[in-house]
Amino acid sequence: MKLLNKKIASVAMLATVMAGSSSSALATANATMEDVDASFYPYRQSVPTFPGLSAGAVINQSNVDLFADVLDPAVFNFVKDGWTEIKVGETTSFDLHPNYVAATRVNLNEVSLGDQPGEIHNFIAGRPFPTEPDINDPRAGEKVAWNFKYGYNWGDNAAISPFYWKYRDMNSGKVERNIKFDFHFLNFMHRVNQEPTPEVQPNPSKLFRAIYVKANEPFDVKNTQLLIHRKQDDLQRDSSWLYLGFQRRVRKLASGQVTDAFLGSDIMIEDFEGYNGRISDMNWAFKGSKNLLLPFYNHNEMELADDLKERDGYQFVDFEGKGGCFPKITWQLRKVYELEATPVDKNHPISKRTHFVDAQTYTIPRTISYDRKGDMWKTFTIGQAHPDHHLEKNKGSGVSIDDSFSMVDIQASHCTTGQFKGQLDPEMNPRTKFSVQNLRASGR
Repeated sequence: MKLLNKKIASVAMLATVMAGSSSSALATANATMEDVDASFYPYRQSVPTFPGLSAGAVINQSNVDLFADVLDPAVFNFVKDGWTEIKVGETTSFDLHPNYVAATRVNLNEVSLGDQPGEIHNFIAGRPFPTEPDINDPRAGEKVAWNFKYGYNWGDNAAISPFYWKYRDMNSGKVERNIKFDFHFLNFMHRVNQEPTPEVQPNPSKLFRAIYVKANEPFDVKNTQLLIHRKQDDLQRDSSWLYLGFQRRVRKLASGQVTDAFLGSDIMIEDFEGYNGRISDMNWAFKGSKNLLLPFYNHNEMELADDLKERDGYQFVDFEGKGGCFPKITWQLRKVYELEATPVDKNHPISKRTHFVDAQTYTIPRTISYDRKGDMWKTFTIGQAHPDHHLEKNKGSGVSIDDSFSMVDIQASHCTTGQFKGQLDPEMNPRTKFSVQNLRASGR
């Protein structure tokens, strides 16, 4: 721990020195400072291009065949079938927080994989594997997965308050249900920005991260709460608890329940944030790098919804297309890593997920899930908003903000959509909120 504190304390100084020099002693043969720069700033020299594609263009049924190479298979089908259109925005850099980048530099080449998936050695903070994934490396997929797990998604802690989920029939367009949630996230370890750093103490259970969810409306689910404790040791199972408001009691979730439909939605607990599970629960395969259109945009520049305005004037992302299941946003042509995740458990309800990981932020804005027969089943879109074009408190945070979502069940012609008010505000996430005792106290 003394070593960890010393390293994090020296992050700012070392970042300044190393940014201008690749001859540092930390720049070993395995990875260089140029590799770090390329990982975090892929658009510094140029942005990806594609013939006929430019900001302001609209991809629809009439021209989608021309752009098949920059659309993932599910999005291509949606546009081809006339379910939605893709509005193209300018490709922009989503720079992560300088402290996270600096921590990557400080700890460069110290991290290694263990003998089995789920084992990682000497991880301190930052991006564990900042070099370009190698298609010939049999464990490249694991490295991409670890970069996602230890990414800067929501930073050290954050809240989504409020968070609206709408259950929609795609054929009729009817909104069947509207649930108002609060979501809270807290990283206990590997913190680089918000105090305390690098770890919330005491931490006797050696937790890496906690997620707390509370349903506020409607009445039949009010005070339903979910608490997830993720251990630092990936080989240990998460501890998860559910508080049911109508029963007024806490019960511990069995591991299999994270793949059930959460409160009757189209989403599993395991789907949260693109993937909300252990590295060791999946076999990971890196399928290559490509340029694809991804849902990245400036929130304040979108044509926003006017039915859920907040007191501070904040407006949520609107939805359109078939059944109102597609976010009304612009998409950027960005560098993407295709990552295939196959469940270790043969009884898992899916056969695989294909994640399209953004190479700069290591968020997962697009996922396609396949059923046990291997047929396309569900497709998940998580819109990413630039923090400098969002709430005032989010500016300068270096967090690629989850800002809208759409989980489409293709086979059932049904979807669940989400509208976020993401807030980078440590005061909203005290550690006491992430306890079983809080479930009981908050449910009264």
